[in-house]
Amino acid sequence: MIYSDQLNNKINLLQSPKRIISVVPSQTELLYDLGLDAEIVGITKFCIHPEKWFRSKTRVGGTKQLNLETIRNLKPDLIIANKEENSQQELEILMKEFPVWITDIKTLNDAYEMIEQISVITNQHNQSVVINQQIKNEFLKLKNFKALTAAYFIWNEPLMTIGNDTFINEMMKHCGFKNVFGKNNRYPKVTENDLQKANPEFILLSSEPYPFKEKHKAYFQNICPQSKVLLVDGEMFSWYGSRLIKSPAYFLELRKNL
Repeated sequence: MIYSDQLNNKINLLQSPKRIISVVPSQTELLYDLGLDAEIVGITKFCIHPEKWFRSKTRVGGTKQLNLETIRNLKPDLIIANKEENSQQELEILMKEFPVWITDIKTLNDAYEMIEQISVITNQHNQSVVINQQIKNEFLKLKNFKALTAAYFIWNEPLMTIGNDTFINEMMKHCGFKNVFGKNNRYPKVTENDLQKANPEFILLSSEPYPFKEKHKAYFQNICPQSKVLLVDGEMFSWYGSRLIKSPAYFLELRKNL
C-alpha cells in the first residue's frame, strides 16, 4: 500500500507495520491509545506517556538529536515523525533507509486527520474513530469565552513565544486567549521591550519545552506589572494526539480560576 503523509511524501508498505519507532511524544501516546504495544520498538527520551512504555521501550535519543545507529539496529518498518519536532536533516537521512511518515499539524483539523491516517496505516481505524469523536465531544463543551490578550512563552534566554501558524496558537483560541504576538510566524524571539509594548492581560509560562517554574514568575511580573502571570501545562496546549481529549476540561478549569 502507498500512503501519503501530511507533507505529501509517499511511503510504500507491503503490510501493516510490525516494528514502529515513534519520535514524537504526543504521537507515541496516540499509538498506545490506538491499542498498539508489541509493534512499538522505539521511542524518544521525551516520550513520557505512557509511563510503562517510557520505562520499557528502547529510547532512540531526543526528538532533535536522534541516535541513528540505535534506530538502524532496531530495523523499523515504519518511523512516525513530525516536521516541526524533528530535525529535517536527520529525517532526510532516515528516509533513505526506512519508511518515514511525517506529520505537520497547525490546526485541530490537522490533528484529526493525523489520528485517522496513523490508525489506517497501523490497522487500528476503529479505535481512531472513537478517539476523534471523544475529542470533538470534549471541545463542544467549551464556552464562548471573553477574549483575553495573552503572551505564551515556550523558552527563556532568549525569550521565545509563539506565532499565528502554530498549534499552540490554535489551542490558545479555544481557551479564549488572543495571542499578542499573533502577527508573527512560528516561534519569534522577543525582547523585554517587545513584551512591555504588547502589554498582555496574561502571560502564560509553559511547562515545556522550557520547564518554567514558580521562580520565573517574578521576572515576567517585573516586566509587565499589570499582567497576570500563570504557569500552564504545555501538554494541554501543544500535544496533538489523544491527549487532546483532556485539553478542554483543562481549559475550562483554567478559565474558571482567572
